[in-house]
Amino acid sequence: MRGLGIDLCDVRRIERALENPRFLERYYTQEERAYLRQRGQAAACSAAAMFAAKEAFLKALGLGIGSVALCDIGVSHEPGGAPAYRLTGEALQRLGGGRAYLSLTHEAGMAAAVCVIEGEAEHA
Repeated sequence: MRGLGIDLCDVRRIERALENPRFLERYYTQEERAYLRQRGQAAACSAAAMFAAKEAFLKALGLGIGSVALCDIGVSHEPGGAPAYRLTGEALQRLGGGRAYLSLTHEAGMAAAVCVIEGEAEHA
């Protein structure tokens, strides 16, 4: 195992942030925004879990917020519903040759994400 990250996000905080349309454009991929539009009243819970996933990924790499654009850290769902990372740009480059695994949950107004990274980083 190369890295482990965990993050917890308050759903109400994200709910308030969603009132500003620029929030979604700034921090979420186009695929994530489309998914959230389909979630109806569960959108804030899903958005909070995705935000936590982005931060958990950065923590697993030993990085802080702002070191990689959060739009480069996408979250999608496999056909069975399991969450998965869809990395682009700097996030994919930082992952190197490794693989990132993701688990999400939300309960009682909180959303949590755990990221496990395995494999070695590619060295330039």
